[in-house]
Amino acid sequence: MLMTTKFEKCAWDWQRRKGRRPVRTVLAALAMTAALAGGVPGRAQAPPASQLPPAFRDVGIDQKLNQQIPLDIPFRDENGNIVALRDFFDKRPVILALVYYECPMLCTTSLNGLEQSMKEMKLDLGKDYDVVTVSFDPTETPALARAKKAVYTGLYGRPGAADAWHFLTGDQDSIDRLTKAVGFRYHYDSNIKQFIHATGIMVLTPEGKVARYFYGIQYPAGNLRLGLVEASEGKIGTPVDAILLYCCEYDPQTGKYSLIIARALQIGAAVTALCLGGLMLVMFKSTPGRVRT
Repeated sequence: MLMTTKFEKCAWDWQRRKGRRPVRTVLAALAMTAALAGGVPGRAQAPPASQLPPAFRDVGIDQKLNQQIPLDIPFRDENGNIVALRDFFDKRPVILALVYYECPMLCTTSLNGLEQSMKEMKLDLGKDYDVVTVSFDPTETPALARAKKAVYTGLYGRPGAADAWHFLTGDQDSIDRLTKAVGFRYHYDSNIKQFIHATGIMVLTPEGKVARYFYGIQYPAGNLRLGLVEASEGKIGTPVDAILLYCCEYDPQTGKYSLIIARALQIGAAVTALCLGGLMLVMFKSTPGRVRT
Protein backbone atom coordinates (compact mmCIF):
# COMPACT_ATOMS: atom_id res chain seq x y z
CA MET A 1 0.00 0.00 0.00
CA LEU A 2 1.32 3.43 -0.88
CA MET A 3 1.81 5.90 1.94
CA THR A 4 1.41 9.65 2.05
CA THR A 5 4.29 11.79 3.20
CA LYS A 6 4.14 13.98 6.32
CA PHE A 7 4.23 17.02 4.08
CA GLU A 8 1.16 15.86 2.14
CA LYS A 9 -0.75 15.10 5.32
CA CYS A 10 0.14 18.51 6.72
CA ALA A 11 -0.96 20.12 3.46
CA TRP A 12 -4.31 18.34 3.59
CA ASP A 13 -4.79 19.33 7.26
CA TRP A 14 -3.92 22.95 6.50
CA GLN A 15 -6.38 23.05 3.62
CA ARG A 16 -9.14 21.69 5.83
CA ARG A 17 -8.44 24.08 8.71
CA LYS A 18 -7.39 27.30 7.02
CA GLY A 19 -7.44 26.90 3.27
CA ARG A 20 -11.09 27.43 2.50
CA ARG A 21 -11.27 31.19 2.65
CA PRO A 22 -8.01 31.91 0.77
CA VAL A 23 -8.97 29.37 -1.91
CA ARG A 24 -12.36 31.01 -2.38
CA THR A 25 -10.65 34.40 -2.54
CA VAL A 26 -8.24 33.20 -5.24
CA LEU A 27 -11.05 31.61 -7.25
CA ALA A 28 -13.13 34.76 -7.00
CA ALA A 29 -10.18 36.84 -8.18
CA LEU A 30 -9.56 34.47 -11.09
CA ALA A 31 -13.21 34.49 -12.09
CA MET A 32 -13.30 38.29 -12.01
CA THR A 33 -10.06 38.54 -13.99
CA ALA A 34 -11.40 36.08 -16.55
CA ALA A 35 -14.65 38.00 -16.89
CA LEU A 36 -12.82 41.27 -17.43
CA ALA A 37 -10.55 39.61 -19.98
CA GLY A 38 -13.39 38.48 -22.17
CA GLY A 39 -15.77 36.07 -20.56
CA VAL A 40 -13.63 32.96 -20.06
CA PRO A 41 -15.55 31.01 -17.41
CA GLY A 42 -14.11 30.94 -13.92
CA ARG A 43 -15.13 27.27 -13.56
CA ALA A 44 -13.68 24.94 -16.18
CA GLN A 45 -16.21 22.74 -17.87
CA ALA A 46 -16.87 21.02 -21.16
CA PRO A 47 -18.79 23.10 -23.71
CA PRO A 48 -22.44 22.20 -24.32
CA ALA A 49 -22.90 19.56 -26.99
CA SER A 50 -24.98 21.99 -29.05
CA GLN A 51 -21.89 24.20 -29.49
CA LEU A 52 -19.78 21.39 -30.92
CA PRO A 53 -19.67 20.18 -34.54
CA PRO A 54 -22.03 17.21 -35.02
CA ALA A 55 -19.16 14.70 -35.18
CA PHE A 56 -18.05 15.74 -31.68
CA ARG A 57 -21.38 15.62 -29.88
CA ASP A 58 -21.14 11.96 -28.90
CA VAL A 59 -17.48 12.25 -27.91
CA GLY A 60 -16.25 12.70 -24.35
CA ILE A 61 -15.12 11.09 -21.12
CA ASP A 62 -17.89 10.48 -18.60
CA GLN A 63 -16.80 10.07 -15.00
CA LYS A 64 -17.89 6.64 -13.78
CA LEU A 65 -16.26 6.73 -10.38
CA ASN A 66 -16.35 3.49 -8.39
CA GLN A 67 -17.33 1.60 -11.55
CA GLN A 68 -15.90 -1.92 -11.63
CA ILE A 69 -14.37 -2.64 -15.02
CA PRO A 70 -14.85 -6.19 -16.36
CA LEU A 71 -11.54 -7.91 -15.64
CA ASP A 72 -12.35 -10.83 -17.92
CA ILE A 73 -12.07 -8.72 -21.11
CA PRO A 74 -9.54 -10.36 -23.48
CA PHE A 75 -6.85 -8.40 -25.32
CA ARG A 76 -3.52 -9.14 -26.95
CA ASP A 77 -0.33 -7.92 -25.41
CA GLU A 78 2.58 -6.42 -27.35
CA ASN A 79 3.90 -9.92 -28.09
CA GLY A 80 0.60 -11.16 -29.49
CA ASN A 81 -0.32 -13.26 -26.45
CA ILE A 82 -3.95 -13.38 -25.37
CA VAL A 83 -4.33 -11.81 -21.93
CA ALA A 84 -7.20 -10.68 -19.71
CA LEU A 85 -7.36 -7.41 -17.84
CA ARG A 86 -7.25 -9.30 -14.55
CA ASP A 87 -3.65 -10.18 -15.38
CA PHE A 88 -2.70 -6.55 -14.64
CA PHE A 89 -4.71 -6.05 -11.44
CA ASP A 90 -4.66 -7.28 -7.85
CA LYS A 91 -1.48 -5.95 -6.22
CA ARG A 92 -1.13 -2.30 -7.22
CA PRO A 93 -3.19 0.59 -8.58
CA VAL A 94 -3.25 0.94 -12.35
CA ILE A 95 -3.10 3.95 -14.66
CA LEU A 96 -5.27 3.31 -17.71
CA ALA A 97 -4.54 5.21 -20.93
CA LEU A 98 -6.88 4.81 -23.91
CA VAL A 99 -5.21 5.87 -27.17
CA TYR A 100 -4.60 4.61 -30.65
CA TYR A 101 -1.03 4.03 -31.68
CA GLU A 102 -1.15 5.61 -35.13
CA CYS A 103 -2.91 8.74 -33.90
CA PRO A 104 -1.41 11.74 -35.73
CA MET A 105 -2.18 14.22 -32.99
CA LEU A 106 -2.80 14.27 -29.24
CA CYS A 107 -2.45 10.60 -28.30
CA THR A 108 1.33 10.83 -28.51
CA THR A 109 1.28 14.13 -26.63
CA SER A 110 -0.86 12.53 -23.92
CA LEU A 111 1.53 9.59 -23.56
CA ASN A 112 4.45 12.01 -23.46
CA GLY A 113 2.75 13.92 -20.65
CA LEU A 114 2.09 10.71 -18.75
CA GLU A 115 5.67 9.52 -19.12
CA GLN A 116 7.00 12.87 -17.94
CA SER A 117 4.79 12.83 -14.84
CA MET A 118 5.86 9.27 -14.08
CA LYS A 119 9.51 10.30 -14.18
CA GLU A 120 8.83 13.22 -11.86
CA MET A 121 7.13 11.01 -9.27
CA LYS A 122 9.15 9.23 -6.60
CA LEU A 123 6.83 6.26 -6.99
CA ASP A 124 8.29 3.50 -9.13
CA LEU A 125 6.50 1.82 -12.00
CA GLY A 126 6.27 -1.89 -11.26
CA LYS A 127 6.78 -1.42 -7.53
CA ASP A 128 4.06 1.06 -6.64
CA TYR A 129 1.74 0.98 -9.67
CA ASP A 130 1.28 -0.38 -13.20
CA VAL A 131 0.25 1.25 -16.47
CA VAL A 132 -2.06 -0.32 -19.03
CA THR A 133 -2.25 1.40 -22.41
CA VAL A 134 -5.03 0.13 -24.67
CA SER A 135 -5.64 0.95 -28.32
CA PHE A 136 -9.29 1.57 -29.18
CA ASP A 137 -8.55 0.97 -32.88
CA PRO A 138 -9.42 -2.69 -33.56
CA THR A 139 -7.24 -2.72 -36.70
CA GLU A 140 -4.02 -2.01 -34.81
CA THR A 141 -1.60 -4.87 -34.24
CA PRO A 142 0.68 -6.15 -31.49
CA ALA A 143 3.63 -5.01 -33.61
CA LEU A 144 2.48 -1.39 -33.27
CA ALA A 145 1.96 -1.90 -29.55
CA ARG A 146 5.45 -3.38 -29.23
CA ALA A 147 7.01 -0.40 -30.99
CA LYS A 148 5.19 2.05 -28.71
CA LYS A 149 6.24 0.09 -25.65
CA ALA A 150 9.89 0.17 -26.69
CA VAL A 151 9.75 3.94 -27.05
CA TYR A 152 8.03 4.77 -23.77
CA THR A 153 9.69 2.24 -21.49
CA GLY A 154 12.98 3.47 -22.94
CA LEU A 155 12.10 7.09 -22.21
CA TYR A 156 10.99 6.23 -18.68
CA GLY A 157 14.31 4.53 -18.16
CA ARG A 158 13.85 2.92 -14.75
CA PRO A 159 14.46 -0.80 -14.16
CA GLY A 160 11.42 -3.04 -14.44
CA ALA A 161 9.41 -0.72 -16.67
CA ALA A 162 9.00 -3.33 -19.40
CA ASP A 163 7.26 -5.70 -16.98
CA ALA A 164 4.82 -3.08 -15.67
CA TRP A 165 3.87 -0.86 -18.64
CA HIS A 166 1.62 -2.89 -20.90
CA PHE A 167 0.48 -1.98 -24.42
CA LEU A 168 -2.59 -3.87 -25.60
CA THR A 169 -4.70 -4.29 -28.71
CA GLY A 170 -8.04 -6.02 -29.10
CA ASP A 171 -11.15 -6.63 -31.15
CA GLN A 172 -14.13 -4.30 -31.26
CA ASP A 173 -16.14 -6.19 -28.64
CA SER A 174 -13.32 -5.99 -26.08
CA ILE A 175 -12.75 -2.32 -26.84
CA ASP A 176 -16.45 -1.53 -26.50
CA ARG A 177 -16.73 -3.26 -23.14
CA LEU A 178 -13.76 -1.41 -21.69
CA THR A 179 -14.54 2.03 -23.09
CA LYS A 180 -18.16 1.79 -21.96
CA ALA A 181 -17.11 0.77 -18.45
CA VAL A 182 -14.88 3.83 -17.99
CA GLY A 183 -17.10 6.29 -19.88
CA PHE A 184 -14.79 6.86 -22.84
CA ARG A 185 -16.86 7.89 -25.89
CA TYR A 186 -15.24 8.29 -29.30
CA HIS A 187 -16.17 8.38 -32.97
CA TYR A 188 -14.48 7.21 -36.15
CA ASP A 189 -14.78 9.56 -39.13
CA SER A 190 -14.45 7.51 -42.29
CA ASN A 191 -14.06 10.63 -44.43
CA ILE A 192 -10.77 11.63 -42.84
CA LYS A 193 -9.90 8.15 -41.53
CA GLN A 194 -9.30 9.41 -37.99
CA PHE A 195 -10.79 8.80 -34.58
CA ILE A 196 -12.38 11.77 -32.87
CA HIS A 197 -11.88 11.46 -29.13
CA ALA A 198 -11.03 13.36 -25.97
CA THR A 199 -7.77 12.89 -24.09
CA GLY A 200 -7.19 11.84 -20.53
CA ILE A 201 -6.17 9.01 -18.22
CA MET A 202 -7.86 7.10 -15.41
CA VAL A 203 -6.49 5.74 -12.14
CA LEU A 204 -7.99 2.44 -11.00
CA THR A 205 -7.77 0.58 -7.71
CA PRO A 206 -5.97 -2.78 -7.49
CA GLU A 207 -9.42 -4.40 -7.70
CA GLY A 208 -10.20 -2.62 -10.97
CA LYS A 209 -12.56 0.14 -9.80
CA VAL A 210 -12.33 3.60 -11.37
CA ALA A 211 -10.90 5.91 -8.71
CA ARG A 212 -9.96 9.14 -10.47
CA TYR A 213 -9.95 10.91 -13.85
CA PHE A 214 -7.27 13.22 -15.23
CA TYR A 215 -8.22 15.20 -18.33
CA GLY A 216 -6.01 16.75 -21.00
CA ILE A 217 -2.43 16.02 -21.96
CA GLN A 218 -0.50 17.10 -18.86
CA TYR A 219 -0.91 15.37 -15.51
CA PRO A 220 0.74 17.13 -12.55
CA ALA A 221 3.02 14.62 -10.85
CA GLY A 222 1.87 15.58 -7.36
CA ASN A 223 -1.80 15.12 -8.19
CA LEU A 224 -1.13 11.86 -10.01
CA ARG A 225 0.86 10.56 -7.05
CA LEU A 226 -1.94 11.39 -4.62
CA GLY A 227 -4.43 9.71 -6.94
CA LEU A 228 -2.33 6.54 -6.93
CA VAL A 229 -1.89 6.69 -3.15
CA GLU A 230 -5.64 6.95 -2.62
CA ALA A 231 -6.40 4.24 -5.17
CA SER A 232 -3.93 1.89 -3.48
CA GLU A 233 -6.03 2.28 -0.32
CA GLY A 234 -9.25 1.61 -2.22
CA LYS A 235 -10.38 5.22 -1.97
CA ILE A 236 -12.52 6.70 -4.74
CA GLY A 237 -12.00 10.32 -5.73
CA THR A 238 -14.62 12.97 -6.37
CA PRO A 239 -15.78 14.26 -9.77
CA VAL A 240 -13.55 16.87 -11.36
CA ASP A 241 -14.25 19.58 -13.92
CA ALA A 242 -13.84 18.29 -17.44
CA ILE A 243 -11.54 20.27 -19.71
CA LEU A 244 -11.69 18.31 -22.94
CA LEU A 245 -9.14 18.44 -25.73
CA TYR A 246 -10.50 16.77 -28.83
CA CYS A 247 -7.97 14.74 -30.74
CA CYS A 248 -8.95 15.41 -34.32
CA GLU A 249 -8.84 18.17 -36.90
CA TYR A 250 -11.96 20.11 -37.83
CA ASP A 251 -12.56 23.46 -39.44
CA PRO A 252 -16.28 24.30 -39.60
CA GLN A 253 -15.58 26.97 -42.23
CA THR A 254 -14.16 24.48 -44.71
CA GLY A 255 -15.85 21.31 -43.52
CA LYS A 256 -12.46 19.85 -42.62
CA TYR A 257 -11.12 19.01 -39.19
CA SER A 258 -8.19 21.29 -38.43
CA LEU A 259 -8.65 24.00 -35.76
CA ILE A 260 -10.26 22.42 -32.71
CA ILE A 261 -7.00 21.53 -30.98
CA ALA A 262 -5.38 24.86 -31.79
CA ARG A 263 -8.33 26.68 -30.28
CA ALA A 264 -8.28 24.44 -27.22
CA LEU A 265 -4.58 25.09 -26.71
CA GLN A 266 -5.17 28.82 -27.15
CA ILE A 267 -7.88 28.69 -24.50
CA GLY A 268 -5.54 26.72 -22.24
CA ALA A 269 -2.82 29.32 -22.67
CA ALA A 270 -5.29 32.12 -21.97
CA VAL A 271 -6.55 30.39 -18.82
CA THR A 272 -2.96 29.88 -17.64
CA ALA A 273 -2.19 33.57 -18.17
CA LEU A 274 -5.36 34.55 -16.34
CA CYS A 275 -4.53 32.27 -13.44
CA LEU A 276 -1.06 33.74 -13.10
CA GLY A 277 -2.45 37.27 -13.31
CA GLY A 278 -5.13 36.53 -10.73
CA LEU A 279 -2.64 34.91 -8.38
CA MET A 280 -0.29 37.89 -8.64
CA LEU A 281 -3.23 40.20 -7.95
CA VAL A 282 -4.20 38.27 -4.82
CA MET A 283 -0.60 38.16 -3.60
CA PHE A 284 -0.18 41.91 -4.24
CA LYS A 285 -3.37 42.73 -2.34
CA SER A 286 -2.34 40.57 0.61
CA THR A 287 1.17 42.10 0.92
CA PRO A 288 1.29 44.59 3.85
CA GLY A 289 2.12 48.13 2.76
CA ARG A 290 5.12 49.99 4.08
CA VAL A 291 4.62 52.38 6.97
CA ARG A 292 5.35 55.93 5.88
CA THR A 293 7.43 58.15 8.15
